[in-house]
Amino acid sequence: VFVNASLAFSETLESSQDSLIMFLLGSVLITMFLVGIAGNVYTLVIMNIAIRVTGTMYIYIVNLALADLLYLCTIPFVVCTYFVKDWYFGDIGCRVLFSLDFLTMHASIFILTVMSTERYVAVLKPLDTFTRSRHYRRAVTCIVWVVSFALSLPTMIMIELRTSIRDGVEKHICHPTWQMPAYKAYLTVLFNTCILAPGCVIGYLYLKLARTYWTSHTDLLSSSKATSGTKCLKQKVLYMIFGIVLTYWACFVPFWIWQLLSVYYFEHGTLSHNTMVCVNFIVTCLAYSNSCINPFLYTLLTRNYQEYVRDRQKSGTVFKRRFHRSSQRSVSSGSHQFT
Repeated sequence: VFVNASLAFSETLESSQDSLIMFLLGSVLITMFLVGIAGNVYTLVIMNIAIRVTGTMYIYIVNLALADLLYLCTIPFVVCTYFVKDWYFGDIGCRVLFSLDFLTMHASIFILTVMSTERYVAVLKPLDTFTRSRHYRRAVTCIVWVVSFALSLPTMIMIELRTSIRDGVEKHICHPTWQMPAYKAYLTVLFNTCILAPGCVIGYLYLKLARTYWTSHTDLLSSSKATSGTKCLKQKVLYMIFGIVLTYWACFVPFWIWQLLSVYYFEHGTLSHNTMVCVNFIVTCLAYSNSCINPFLYTLLTRNYQEYVRDRQKSGTVFKRRFHRSSQRSVSSGSHQFT
């Protein structure tokens, strides 16, 4: 099984599939494609309209939306290949589409990690955000794409289009040319550097943020000036923080665990074909779903956090209001990249 969703399905297409499974697969993936495209295009439009308000922080959100859009654009090729049981896009299509799938998945993950770091700094160390210029954020974004491309390059190189004759019909399939020991090592390194490490960083930073919000919430409860609206908004922010962490792990970890299990334990056909198809379907949909959920997550959380900051400013002392007025630009800017 290949490391990305597209080839995982390409390899299962060579045997006949039940029409109900094909219909279910196509319907779910196309629905995710339409929802994800609409959500990310909406995000790009909003960010371009609000560019003067968001300042330089919009760079991360725009790049995340672009990465998610490109990743979702591989879905039609997956669906087409699954239904026609053949590959019509040539050897170049194999290399470009499968490496693009891989490139955009990791670009999205790395941008999420960078945004989490920026969010952490914006909330806990708001004055530090003033030292980070537009050029700094552009440089970070460029590094993310370069690293993602470097990681996808072996995928582009170690694949080829193969032709076979089955039942008198010529079939084409994109097939990896890895030796299994090298492929195992490659997947293991990718899992640790591209999934496990970013996931731990995101989880740690958001847990720190949750602790900060919780401490502030406890102090606010003891304040006579606290409003029920402020308390409710703080609870929503906490829920969204945990939602973001859980969404990351739920979307990506099952997919990558399945890739590792496939090469370490199931390579000799210990699972039935139907089981392989069903599991591939589930974990692939989970991986794609992250690109559909991202725009909704950071849109909702940004709105809630802005309302919370405004309410907190109104309920604070004169000194606190002055302090927040000076640092609000950095905090609000950070909230726009929360995802």
